[in-house]
Amino acid sequence: MYSVTRGDGPAVLLVHGFGLDHRFMTPLDDTIAASGRRRVYVDLPGMGRSADVPATSSDDVLDALTSLVASELGGEPFAVVGSSYGGLLARGLAARLGDQVTGLALLCPVVEADVRDAPRPHVAVEDPALLATLDPREAAEYAFMAVVQSPQTWALFRDHVLPGMRAADASTLAAVRSAYALTDHPEADGRTFAGPTLVLTGRHDHVVGYRDAFGLLEHYPRATFAVLDDAGHNAILEQPRVVEALLTEWLRRLPGPA
Repeated sequence: MYSVTRGDGPAVLLVHGFGLDHRFMTPLDDTIAASGRRRVYVDLPGMGRSADVPATSSDDVLDALTSLVASELGGEPFAVVGSSYGGLLARGLAARLGDQVTGLALLCPVVEADVRDAPRPHVAVEDPALLATLDPREAAEYAFMAVVQSPQTWALFRDHVLPGMRAADASTLAAVRSAYALTDHPEADGRTFAGPTLVLTGRHDHVVGYRDAFGLLEHYPRATFAVLDDAGHNAILEQPRVVEALLTEWLRRLPGPA
């Protein structure tokens, strides 16, 4: 499984969403680097440079991620930033590895694998002139996700979302999607996680929604919870300054350098 490490210091593992790759997470790099931490980016099985790594379920993906942690980090404590599907896997890692996981930042996380309480699609800022300049296929992919349409969010989508979408292996994604839920639900049996936690959601996220995430709070007693207006499933691209502020506050609460 592919990974790339940047910088030094205590480790932060960054786990992208379904059908993307590590490039989706790299807009967060400067913020995490400023806290004096090492960033470990991964491409999940069937995605990015791990497109040829087999998986037939989310259990397989979590197993592969656990193995990568063992080979790259050993028993070293680390924090996890997980986006969307990566948020589900981040919680799975915390449930498996216990105190080795020092903190969780869950960005528009998948909470329920199948049935989701999500709002209808909503566009807060439309830019039809921008869409008219784009390749029709790319315009449709961008418009499906974008709550804030602008040259800035398009450039981020082009550079950090589309490359992963193009690199993914469709057959592996279909297999994993058919067994999307983790067999061992991260919050099963009232399980809790005591480390510093951030749960960040988009008010207009029509992919996973935000209401299901409220159910996480009782399981994460040190969680900051935020619902961002004018933000959808790609909230980190649409509200970067707010995300930076919340992520910085979370990083300050982690053990290690401030």
